[in-house]
Amino acid sequence: MKKFTSIMMIALLVFASSFTPKNDSVHEVEADIVDLAVATDFLSTLVAAVKAGDLVDVLKGDGPFTVFAPTNEAFAKLPAGTVENLLKPENKAKLVAVLTYHVVPGKILSTDLKNGQKATTVQGSEITVTLKDGKAMINNATVTAADIMADNGVVHVIDTVILPPM
Repeated sequence: MKKFTSIMMIALLVFASSFTPKNDSVHEVEADIVDLAVATDFLSTLVAAVKAGDLVDVLKGDGPFTVFAPTNEAFAKLPAGTVENLLKPENKAKLVAVLTYHVVPGKILSTDLKNGQKATTVQGSEITVTLKDGKAMINNATVTAADIMADNGVVHVIDTVILPPM
């Protein structure tokens, strides 16, 4: 029952965030980034990738972290076979590079984002923020739910997997 309640709370927060003005869009839950993702069905592909990349303990760490979390639909937009290929043990380094490109050290709320802002990811490359027509974009991904607070950082849900320069 506790898991069902957590899932419903997360789903409600994500749904509500899409109708909430940016200056009032901070949501707090009692979970770390990994627990939050595990409790959210539409992030199950991300969870599987984090497990395959042995990044669970890192993302359960003290942080704070800002995670741009691609949905299952975002992963499905990748070319056929890409996710399956990345999840193979021999491609772990590539998987870790892709996943850590979605993580920025520190806690960056949507109200902190500036048009043209650059941020260095844990992977080492920069991402670029674009603010246009009331939407925030991270590289070519649109933020669909912002400021979901976790015990060790903040999660922004995105609609596209962003890929680091290779």
